[in-house]
Amino acid sequence: MNNLSMLKAIQEFQEVANKLDPGAFAVAVLASLVASWAASAMYRYFYESRGTGSQVNRAFPLLGISITTLFIGVQVSLPLSLGLLGALSIIRFRTPIKEPEEVGFIMLVIASAVSCATFNFQFLVILFAIALAALLLTRGARAIRQAQRDGVLLVTLPDAAAAEQVDRVVGFVKQQAKTCSLESSTSRDGVTSLQMTFGGLKTGVGELQDGLRKAAPVTAINVFLDRPGGIR
Repeated sequence: MNNLSMLKAIQEFQEVANKLDPGAFAVAVLASLVASWAASAMYRYFYESRGTGSQVNRAFPLLGISITTLFIGVQVSLPLSLGLLGALSIIRFRTPIKEPEEVGFIMLVIASAVSCATFNFQFLVILFAIALAALLLTRGARAIRQAQRDGVLLVTLPDAAAAEQVDRVVGFVKQQAKTCSLESSTSRDGVTSLQMTFGGLKTGVGELQDGLRKAAPVTAINVFLDRPGGIR
């Protein structure tokens, strides 16, 4: 790089630094903090009740403002950005991420912090609007699937009769319910276990169990209802 190019680059860095006055920096950091709080609230609302993960949302506020400050510093100085890559390479997360949603929310915080650091606040608003809509649609789809299912039926029968009786058992359950799906079939110690999900049961649980005993030589029947106390 010749002296003219170096002088031009220094002038460009100075222009960027002059634009990033303390007031603009404070606005970007505060916007990132608010966005991190919003991401934390969304995490708690959609996933906290599941009792999964490591409560990673507690780190969102500090994570957001830190990333915003780092990216603002990168914009001010190119040498600083090159040194920053080497400095950040020594950081390692010792606590493993336990659930997939943690990755998604961490990326949401990072994306919002970058938007604040580049003063693209309109992108920030659009990002959170689409993220909220996606989470609501995902929850709605899950609720629809759960509404179509009343519970799980676990039937065991001898291996010797399994080959001939599986279709009969599934067919009988389909007659007694609006929906029925065979989820898994396992064989162990001479016993075959069938796991089925069902919805819209047309008869009572007692009638279902009696009918299964008459339809096939089952050894055990277990019915697990999604809603305690009854069927939807």
